Amino acid sequence: MRIAVTGSSGKLGRATVERLRAEGHEVWGLDLAGTPGAGFTRVDLVDYGQTLDALLGVNARHDGVDALVHLAAIPVNGLVPDVTTFHNNMTVSFNVFWAAMRAGIKRIVYASSINAMGYPFDEAPPRIPVDETYTAANNSYALVKVLEEALAAQLVRWDADLSITALRFTHVVEGDDYKTFERASDLTYRRVMLGSYVDARDGALAISLALAAGEPGFEVYNVAAPDLGLTIPSRELAEMWFPGTPIAEDLGEYESLMSTRKIRERLGFKAEHRWQNEHLVGR
Repeated sequence: MRIAVTGSSGKLGRATVERLRAEGHEVWGLDLAGTPGAGFTRVDLVDYGQTLDALLGVNARHDGVDALVHLAAIPVNGLVPDVTTFHNNMTVSFNVFWAAMRAGIKRIVYASSINAMGYPFDEAPPRIPVDETYTAANNSYALVKVLEEALAAQLVRWDADLSITALRFTHVVEGDDYKTFERASDLTYRRVMLGSYVDARDGALAISLALAAGEPGFEVYNVAAPDLGLTIPSRELAEMWFPGTPIAEDLGEYESLMSTRKIRERLGFKAEHRWQNEHLVGR
């Protein structure tokens, strides 16, 4: 396939471009950061005209794409004022989705977030592990993620052939990021992430699987490693963090409290990079 990747210069974007190209796809990166040239075009996605034009074709580089991976965004709250985060991210996502539809692109995979399901979990979730049926926004970044999912769910109603898949990524890590896992014995470590994490390379795998499996309609999947990024058993951790919250009887001993059961069962997602091995490599 010919695939456009927005946010191609980011942590997850780089890994995604590398994986998709290794799989034999033609990939064009679209981002504000990066060196223009073969396989990359600098685009301000806040500008709808630029966004549509880039998806339709860029000079001799490409004349349209078959699928879109949308990863571009201000990545977290706090980098800029809250209202700026909201206006930028909501505008960019609307522009990208709308331009894709205008360009006739029928397959879209985009980055939603653990933020759309209650992060930072000051209020206990309804059950453990937390699955895709739970939606809650507690900051302006999260509010965009919830609204993006609502937008996507409506857009697929307008076109019976349109496929949009939202991947709710947890904290994406690579390289030196694994050094923080030295704190894995800390009882409060990574509570806001439910003890979850995902390697950027495994995030790229999830994107590849979602592109391959994309059926018409809208679908949401959590994306995380299946195990905790801690050395404390999952049930003990859940009871400490969220006392009184129902816990699945079949919760694995070190299973992530952010459920990955759906993506494993439906898409065959199997994370290949685990913190126990990766953080030792960087020592």
